[in-house]
Amino acid sequence: MKIPVCEPEISEVDVEYVSECVRSTWISGISPIVKRFEHRFANFCDSKYGIAVNSGTSALHTALATIRVGKGDEVIIPTFTMIATPNSVAYTGAIPVLVDSELDTWNIDVSKIEEKITTRTKAIIPVHTYGHPVDMDPLMKLARKHNLYVIEDAAEAHGAVYKDRRIGSIGDLACFSFYANKIITTGEGGMITTNDEQLAERAAWLRAHAFGRGEKHFYHEELGFGYRISGLQAALGLAQMERIDTFVMNRIKRAETYNNRLSHLGDCIVLPPKASWAKNVYWMYSILLKDDFPISREELMNELEKRGIETRTFFYPVHVQPIYKDEDTYPVADELSRRGINLPSGNALTMDDINFVCDAIIELAG
Repeated sequence: MKIPVCEPEISEVDVEYVSECVRSTWISGISPIVKRFEHRFANFCDSKYGIAVNSGTSALHTALATIRVGKGDEVIIPTFTMIATPNSVAYTGAIPVLVDSELDTWNIDVSKIEEKITTRTKAIIPVHTYGHPVDMDPLMKLARKHNLYVIEDAAEAHGAVYKDRRIGSIGDLACFSFYANKIITTGEGGMITTNDEQLAERAAWLRAHAFGRGEKHFYHEELGFGYRISGLQAALGLAQMERIDTFVMNRIKRAETYNNRLSHLGDCIVLPPKASWAKNVYWMYSILLKDDFPISREELMNELEKRGIETRTFFYPVHVQPIYKDEDTYPVADELSRRGINLPSGNALTMDDINFVCDAIIELAG
C-alpha cells in the first residue's frame, strides 16, 4: 500500500536504545530497563505503578486475575470492542456481559450498564474506543454504588484525558497495548497502571508465574502467567516514550486536518466524536458513512485501495462473533460496525498523505 492504515515511526534513537540493551546482555523480563519503562509510563498516566506485560490482552487477563475474577463471575463490557476484551474475561472462566454503545462517543452507554448488573457481577471494563474517553464519572459512581471494580481498557488511548484526568489513572486498574499500530509501540507488549499498591504487587507477582517468595522461589500458591515483557521490548518502549507527547499532538493535528478537509461532507459522512470534556487522541481517524454517501462502504474501501490507500472496517461487535453469539439487540453497535471506516492514522503519516486520502474521498463522494 502507498499509505498504510497505521504504521509505526521507528527512529535511530529507538534503534540505539535496543542496541544498548542487547550490548548490556540484560535482555530478559528482569532487565532494569523494564522498571525504567514501567516508571516512565506510569508517570505519564499520572499513576503510581506500572506493570509491563507482553501484550494488551495479557494486561487485561492479568488485571482480571489480580482482582480474583473467576468461574461464574460476570464482567460488563461494551459489545463494540476488539475481541481481546471478551477473550480476557473468558480466560478467567467468567462471563462477558454485553452493553450497547452510544452514538455520541461510540463508547459503552453508561446509562445501560445498571440493568445488566447482577449478584455475580464483579467488574466493569469501559473501553476508550479509538482514543476517545468513556464518560467515567457516572460509571465510577455506579461501580462504587455496587462495589464493583473498574478496569479501563485503554489499549487505544495513550495520552487521552477525561476532564482533567489522564486515562489510565481513573479506574482501579487500566490496561494499555503497545502493539505495532499503537501510539507508542514495543512491537508486542502491554502495561497495567494503577494507584493501588496492593493491586500493583499482586499483578506483578501473577505476570511471572506467581513465583514463591523468600527461599521458596519455585513454590507456587496460585496460578500465574508467563506474561513478562522482555528487556528488548522495554528498551524500544522507553525510547518511544521520549516522543509520546509529540506522537499524541501529531495525531490530534492530523485529525484536525482530516476534519477541515472533510467537514463539508456532513450530509454523507460522520466525523469522529469529540465530547467537550474529552481529549480524543485519535488512535484511529474513523468516519461513519451515512446512507446518502453515493457508494457503499465496501465500494469506497475498494476504490481507496485502488489508489494505494489502506483502510479497515470497524470491529464486528462481540454479540455477532460466533464464539459469543448473543440474541439480544444492540442497535448502536450494529450501526457503528456497518457504517464505520478507519482511515490512515499512523505516526509516520504525512500531511501530503492526508490530503491525498481526502482528495480521493471527496472525489468519490461526488
